[in-house]
Amino acid sequence: MRNIVNISLPDSLVKEVEQEVKNGGFASKSEFFRHVLREHRLAKELANDRKSFERGKGKVLKSLRDLRG
Repeated sequence: MRNIVNISLPDSLVKEVEQEVKNGGFASKSEFFRHVLREHRLAKELANDRKSFERGKGKVLKSLRDLRG
């Protein structure tokens, strides 16, 4: 199920979004914002993973075989 969400943006951001849609190969503004949200979610996951690694809870991979273990 999809819902409609309306947002209000200043003119400068509207122009930026329209430019990204045009030059970024997005089919619509909705597709652009879904992409932005996915990237934001990924960035948060990477930040959390980095914090875990810095606390010594990560695993250093020396080869692709280490991914299996």
